[in-house]
Amino acid sequence: MISISRAGPGPGFQKRAAYGVSVETCDEALTAIARPGTASVQIILNAFRRKPLEAALPAAQAAGVGIIARVPLASGLLSGRYSHDTSFAASDHRTYNRHGEAFDAGETFSGVDFDTGVDAAREFAALAPAGGTPAQAALRWVIQQPGVTTVIPGARNPEQARQNAAAADLPPFTAGQLGAVERLYDQRIRAQVHDRW
Repeated sequence: MISISRAGPGPGFQKRAAYGVSVETCDEALTAIARPGTASVQIILNAFRRKPLEAALPAAQAAGVGIIARVPLASGLLSGRYSHDTSFAASDHRTYNRHGEAFDAGETFSGVDFDTGVDAAREFAALAPAGGTPAQAALRWVIQQPGVTTVIPGARNPEQARQNAAAADLPPFTAGQLGAVERLYDQRIRAQVHDRW
């Protein structure tokens, strides 16, 4: 929990003026948004996890609650760097938690089967605005969603952080591109993840 505190009556007393929560499901997000004092909700949102667009983001906007989009690259799937033969270290959650063996499966590849995700990511990259990498396009898609306050992609080094930040400089997805991303989700991804989170 993130808290913003203000001084209260007496030494050492703090009262929370507002707080933020991190959630797994859209139902949890809606519950948090409805509670007094909620300033922000952190939820998985990316082109492969679109369910928050239906109710969670509109509810947050209406309530003045910030949305922090996490796992915006679907554990790297949307970076376009992976093939069906890509392997990860044994200590990497992309190896040991593919099916939720260690924690919520939605945290790894956003709950999408790896092979399905590799194919869908290739299609997503072809739909993206020109001028950026697939990862930048995936981040651009997220920041374009109404109600998103900020996005928290990971970065392994300063150059990757700079590349992530440059996603904001890409042109927005057109209505046609947004529709194509939605169709891609409906055809390849929806059945695997939409009703789970």
